[in-house]
Amino acid sequence: MESAARTAPAVIVAIDGPSGTGKSSTSKAVAAQLGLSYLDTGAQYRAITWWMVTNEIDIDDPAAIAAAASKPEIVSGTDPLDPTIHVDGTDVAGPIRTQEVTSKVSAVSAVPEVRTRITELQRSIAASAERGIVVEGRDIGTTVLPDADLKIFLTASPEARAARRSGELKGADVNATREALLKRDAADSGRKTSPLAKADDAVEVDTTELTLTQVIECVVTLVEEKRATR
Repeated sequence: MESAARTAPAVIVAIDGPSGTGKSSTSKAVAAQLGLSYLDTGAQYRAITWWMVTNEIDIDDPAAIAAAASKPEIVSGTDPLDPTIHVDGTDVAGPIRTQEVTSKVSAVSAVPEVRTRITELQRSIAASAERGIVVEGRDIGTTVLPDADLKIFLTASPEARAARRSGELKGADVNATREALLKRDAADSGRKTSPLAKADDAVEVDTTELTLTQVIECVVTLVEEKRATR
């Protein structure tokens, strides 16, 4: 007998928002709870950035980045309990989280050819998710999947986001983390191609005063309500 997750209508959920809002933890938990696939689009941009750094592409030269954008093969595993990311057959789940990659991902992500390449990859993954998928990122509801069944935009105060991210980074300076987050926000919101933005039809959820469990419950409810109307 099929489970309720398998018999429920497939639903595509776009979850956007800046760093430190609980996007990844929420997206993975919601996908796992509802039997959906999961895609961390940020990991894909980190993966292509890691490849650029590893292959000594000049990060300060957009033309060089553009010329190399189609070269790496990026494969994302979509199991929310064990999401994976490989570049040219190499597991890069650890290497893409280094400070070197983090400091360069905005510059690489801003190159239109990179965004086109990764957006096409994201759309193909979403289209092939038979039971539905939760896709998290910064431009999913606005650019990548503008026809998503449900769009959610997570927000939180810079202070709350910095405290969470500092906790993740074990001993990182909260003020320095806050400045880094605000700098990343400015870069992501200000880029010409697919900037970080809330879609007009997105449901905004402010996570500042909420626990992770509360955020997950809120999003699960929104998805279940959307499923019920399909």
